[in-house]
Amino acid sequence: MLILNKTTGVFSKPSKRSIYEYLRSFNFHPGKIFLHKLVLGIETSCDDTAAAVVDETGNVLGEAIHSQTEVHLKTGGIIPPVAQQLHRENIQRIVQEALSVSKVCPSELSAIATTIKPGLALSLGVGLSFSLQLVDQLKKPFIPIHHMEAHALTIRLTNNVEFPFLVLLISGGHCLLALVRGVSDFLLLGKSLDIAPGDMLDKVARRLFLIKHPECSTMSGGKAIEHLAKQGNKLHFEFKPPMQRAKNCDFSFTGLQHVIDKTITQKEKEEGIEKGQILSSAADIAAAVQHITACHIAKRTHRAILFCKQRDLLPQSNAVLVVSGGVASNLYIRKTLEIVTNATQCTLMCPPPRLCTDNGIMIAWNGIERLRAGLGILYNTEGIRYEPKCPLGVDISKEVGEAAIKVPRLKMNV
Repeated sequence: MLILNKTTGVFSKPSKRSIYEYLRSFNFHPGKIFLHKLVLGIETSCDDTAAAVVDETGNVLGEAIHSQTEVHLKTGGIIPPVAQQLHRENIQRIVQEALSVSKVCPSELSAIATTIKPGLALSLGVGLSFSLQLVDQLKKPFIPIHHMEAHALTIRLTNNVEFPFLVLLISGGHCLLALVRGVSDFLLLGKSLDIAPGDMLDKVARRLFLIKHPECSTMSGGKAIEHLAKQGNKLHFEFKPPMQRAKNCDFSFTGLQHVIDKTITQKEKEEGIEKGQILSSAADIAAAVQHITACHIAKRTHRAILFCKQRDLLPQSNAVLVVSGGVASNLYIRKTLEIVTNATQCTLMCPPPRLCTDNGIMIAWNGIERLRAGLGILYNTEGIRYEPKCPLGVDISKEVGEAAIKVPRLKMNV
């Protein structure tokens, strides 16, 4: 419905005739009537262009996604202007595809929900610009979505999870622990003070030149580390966990990354190979890196559980820990977290792997949750802006640190 003017790089408003032809292109079932609330979700916060239509019962009626992974693998990382251009080239097709598959006429939508924070500014701008013109043309309410809120609430689409619950969000761009008390009611217990775990794993994979490894050439950095780690011995390298003296729930990965980088440089000298060649010990390094990352995440999560139980923020038994985000699909990290939940009488729950990474379904579902709760539904979008950086909920991490809870040592035998 929105036409991309590739010359100017902006969306131009189509004519009434083009709107008519767009709507006529849908293949509707005669007599099909939707009695439920229907939300179109649009996601462009990073490097995936995604859209989905979800109803209030949690049925995913249609979805579509365009991944930029292959392009960014070749450039060695996400280049924001490149991501922006790819979003521009694909957003109209992806939204149209999701609507076509759903057999929902745009006029039947209850609202349009779009990620506006946090994320890459250039990427967020594409999704917001497209959505606002769509909202204006269809005269539908707009629901701005916080990307991390959407990740946190996805589990309620796939499972019967009641508030409150603890959520650990780990991805390439984010790392945080929060107590979820309601649809938009979060207490932030801790976050990464520097980079996210997925970002660190990607950087280590690039430093090991795993893209040149025959088994890992088409994998993202994190997937390559997980794959190669299965063949390695985690005990051949010993990396110290970050922030051992800090009795809080914050994370740090930059220092660890620098230590790993020095170790790789030293091994290259020992093996007499040039930078750019694959180390014979690459699998062992991958296994050790994955293990120390998992242990660091597990210990901070363990402290968060103990803090919440001490303050009666979570039930003493059968509390739920939800783990989501791209790194949540790492099975080794999940198993270390299972050791923690077993020791604390909690239940570990994760959305299906395809819903852990960025997708339009979680945005549409967050829209449904907000629509049902009557929260953040805009009928006037004047002045709405995207926010590249935006905290989640009320930050009580200082209070967590002041509690200085000592975490019992657990054997991480995975």
